[in-house]
Amino acid sequence: MPTLTQRVTPFLWFDDRAEEAVKFYVSIFANSRIQSTARYDEATARAAGRPAGTVMTVAFELDGQEFVALNGGPVFHFTEAVSFVVNCDTQAEIDDFWDRLSAGGQPGQCGWLKDRFGVSWQVVPRALNRLLQGDAAKAKRVMAALLTMKKLDLAALERA
Repeated sequence: MPTLTQRVTPFLWFDDRAEEAVKFYVSIFANSRIQSTARYDEATARAAGRPAGTVMTVAFELDGQEFVALNGGPVFHFTEAVSFVVNCDTQAEIDDFWDRLSAGGQPGQCGWLKDRFGVSWQVVPRALNRLLQGDAAKAKRVMAALLTMKKLDLAALERA
């Protein structure tokens, strides 16, 4: 296992596409890199039922946040019960992250999407929390507008 500096690190279980997924994610986020890759040796391959020499784990950073991806086999699958929020300052950022993360995946409602690996993301404007707080009538209008959207439209939310 890599030496990680943060206390809590998301650990993502893939069937056998961890390395491909990590390369995809690192290509999308600035300040990102692959830290290390560990491979199954004979002993760990037998224990895990995976081929010796194949990728076991990939430690990586996305925008400075550390993650680990594991090729653990088809035992577990991703659900929307866990997602990663991408906070965006502009509509251009929302468009860019939405388009790149959803490519080959499934767009969802209210800024949610599943990428091609089944991982759930929420691509949202940083302003959303501000728009949903304070004036209750405005928050209700913002939420009503949000519920009609897949990819979020920052200008429409601000007009609501």
